[in-house]
Amino acid sequence: MEVIEEMLSKPHNAQQCKARLNAVGDAIYVIGGKWKLRIIIALSEGNRRFNELQRVIGGISARVLSNELKDLEINGFVKRNVYPNTPVIVEYELTEYSQTLDHVLQALADWGAMHREKIKSMS
Repeated sequence: MEVIEEMLSKPHNAQQCKARLNAVGDAIYVIGGKWKLRIIIALSEGNRRFNELQRVIGGISARVLSNELKDLEINGFVKRNVYPNTPVIVEYELTEYSQTLDHVLQALADWGAMHREKIKSMS
């Protein structure tokens, strides 16, 4: 926890600034983009099949969803479960590791709501 708190404080020198930039860059590389956090939020409601995820998220193509799910699986946020029934059923679920994003998602949601209100008040 001390490492995170240290990184969140303002950098005091070039080395700390570079470390902070690298850490933020790593985070954005893993969860950045238009869809990854939306997929994680959709899966926070429970396991979902591919088509169900696509419907819930809306606006995401099957190809993009497939690629994003693969990336999230590689990075340990999503688990793909295959049930060998007839027909085969594939479900996606969040891993325990994905819970490390809970505070990030809450902070983003809070900031997004605050920003939306600020923009409304300006018009």
